[in-house]
Amino acid sequence: MKLNMKNIKYLSLLFGLIAFIGCNEPEDVLKDTNIEPEKVVELPALVSGSADFSTYVSVGNSLTAGFTDNALFKASQGNSFPNILAQKFEMLGGGSFSQPLMNDNFGGLIVGGNIIINPVTGEQLFKPRLVTTGGAPKDLSDVIGPITPTTDFALNNPTGPFNNMGVPGARSFHMIAPGYGNIANFPAAANPYFVRMTGATPNASMLELAMAQSPTFFTLWAGNNDVLGYATSGGDGSSPISDKPTFDFAISTLITTLTSGGAKGVVANIPYVTDIPHFTTVAYNSLDPNDEDTGEEFKAQVPLLNTVYGAINQVFAVLDPSRTIVFSETEASGVVIYDETLADLSAQITGALGASPAFPVFVQSLGLPAEAAPLVALLLGNAYGQARQANENDLIVLSSASVIGEVNNFSYQALLNYGLSPALAAQFSVEGITLPLIDKWVLLPSEQAEIKAATDEFNATIEAAANSAGLAFVDANALLTELATTGIASDNFILTANLVTGGAFSLDGVHLTSRGYAMAANEFMKAIDATYGSNFEASGNLVDVGTYPTNFSPLLQ
Repeated sequence: MKLNMKNIKYLSLLFGLIAFIGCNEPEDVLKDTNIEPEKVVELPALVSGSADFSTYVSVGNSLTAGFTDNALFKASQGNSFPNILAQKFEMLGGGSFSQPLMNDNFGGLIVGGNIIINPVTGEQLFKPRLVTTGGAPKDLSDVIGPITPTTDFALNNPTGPFNNMGVPGARSFHMIAPGYGNIANFPAAANPYFVRMTGATPNASMLELAMAQSPTFFTLWAGNNDVLGYATSGGDGSSPISDKPTFDFAISTLITTLTSGGAKGVVANIPYVTDIPHFTTVAYNSLDPNDEDTGEEFKAQVPLLNTVYGAINQVFAVLDPSRTIVFSETEASGVVIYDETLADLSAQITGALGASPAFPVFVQSLGLPAEAAPLVALLLGNAYGQARQANENDLIVLSSASVIGEVNNFSYQALLNYGLSPALAAQFSVEGITLPLIDKWVLLPSEQAEIKAATDEFNATIEAAANSAGLAFVDANALLTELATTGIASDNFILTANLVTGGAFSLDGVHLTSRGYAMAANEFMKAIDATYGSNFEASGNLVDVGTYPTNFSPLLQ
């Protein structure tokens, strides 16, 4: 290649610049260009303070186990907050941290090779995890096809001891109960997740297995399930809130025993369940004529619906106008719910409709003979005696999303038995529209008040016990309330309590994502710093929350 003089001139300038730079220290060059050198901040070395992390044991429920997306699976367990903590504790002499790992990343449980079915509802229990393909949560099987979990708690349980004693579903008193992990007591009084952990000592309690390891440090996050079961069942009474004396005794026993050998630890309290997306995602006014998927179909039904409810509204207008049920063709309308706190007007509705000379004509407009008027009056009275439309004070549970707008088969079959045509039986059996949503789908204001009162009482017990024992304390209640209100900033993103998109809560709307558990682990480390003189935060050893996932691929197996 031939160089001309012009090129040589530029090359000489380049070499001169290199020589100039080479003769100067980096600081000199920066000074010459008026650029301040980046200051290197030397962080202190990580220290443990007065805490001894050599044998760490975590005791708790699903939040301790790493439960996420409505299931427990290997990847979620790897990102459980105790496992994240154990990795940090290892830097200060902490030992190995064993978890009762599931057999796969499907999640779910089977027993003796068989899927577990609820004998009352016929639904599968302990199902595989939920996933998202960019929208609403879906069952994994709906995305990748039929799945049978491979974790069989009768046949292939892991061998302990386990440092992570988090048992999904465990209430405070379950943690001190003998036999809770004995398969002979299943399903009445044993938890299959704990059955996997008891091994040759099936009657040992969670607390006994924790103490058998002589812990030097522990975390205890208990009590969530003492109120959560009541909340997720809509306060229908099938899963009552634990009574306070039982709760107080359990917490006292747990903390007294865990600290009996001199162990230090961290205790966390109970979040308000009404702050979590399981109760804030489904809008009370989810009947929207403008919805791109279902709006047109609903809008077409509005005139007939208002005609049907018009007859009942005449009774409500006299006895209780607040119960009037009207649907809009332009704005979102509240779903129709059953409210057990209302006076039962079934008899009054039946009597008023039966006495109306216009009612037989209305019955005929439905395609029924006029002679059916007494029967229809009775059916409408029974259906709407304690009905009203939901309002902004009601919380609709997340699981109701799969039933609102669907035909309830039990109601459908019952109406067929009364002689209604299939079309009419279906028309009067649409959940949340012509059939009021039953108690299990709705948290009424009175039920929300019960849950808050119990949570406040339980949290007072937890904090007092922690303070009395000189333990570190994490206010998980305040943390999750902050998520639900303002969100929590972390690096270049903000974690919120929004389902799917918020980053903190998993697809079941109750449990945290891996990123949420990392956030929780940081809060535990901050509490340890404050109480025991460690310096996880000051030494730069909190975890980078953004490196943890918010969801898992449907293809993860």
